[in-house]
Amino acid sequence: MTTAALTLAGRSLRISRRRPDALITALMLPVMLMLIFVYFFGGAIDTGTTYVTYVVPGAMLLCAGFGAASTAVSVADDMGNGVVDRLRSLDVGGVPILAGHVTASVLRNLLSTGLVLAVALAIGFRPQASGAAFLAAAGLLTLYITAISWLAAALGLLAKSPEAAGGFTFLMMFLPYPSSAFVPVETMPGWLHGFADHQPLTPVIESLRALLLAQPAGNAPWVAVGWCVALMAVAVSLAGLLFRRRTAA
Repeated sequence: MTTAALTLAGRSLRISRRRPDALITALMLPVMLMLIFVYFFGGAIDTGTTYVTYVVPGAMLLCAGFGAASTAVSVADDMGNGVVDRLRSLDVGGVPILAGHVTASVLRNLLSTGLVLAVALAIGFRPQASGAAFLAAAGLLTLYITAISWLAAALGLLAKSPEAAGGFTFLMMFLPYPSSAFVPVETMPGWLHGFADHQPLTPVIESLRALLLAQPAGNAPWVAVGWCVALMAVAVSLAGLLFRRRTAA
């Protein structure tokens, strides 16, 4: 199963190279949005530190959301063009097929978040993390990317077309905005505080910010890990159920 998943992950990565428009969008759009927030809006937003220092964790998660959207589209495309039927005729099961898409998504997203971090360093971001804290931040980010990649795969199975799959992933790309990604939660309207404080992305962002800047993290990392594990468990189960339903004879 591992060999099949890695082979299919390689296939997904090769397909990505043949779609430079989608790849460039996934890589460059988060960078452009970060630059817009830093240079257009950063001077008007008081975060208690330089705005680029505040915004980088949110930009990383925004980047992951854009990258996961392409996974949903790829899964929907494979379900609709007969590729999955061909693979199943070769005795390749649903788990390797979906795991291949997810593995490719994680690798693409790590590349794109690395690009976001490199640009952030070029415009003034200065992390203070120790080696252990940096590894913890990287591990949490990878866990989050894996969770939303599985969620994207499930949405791709739920959709009837690649276009619908792209629409279904809008929520993943929208969630960073009503969180602490770009502005402190306390600056939002009171009615929004409850959602912004308790949605999954806020503890992930706060944990990344604390780890990268060597600040107290409190229990945010444990809450973030709990959210990611729960989301991944639900997404994997849902993806398996939807795959069986879509491929039932």
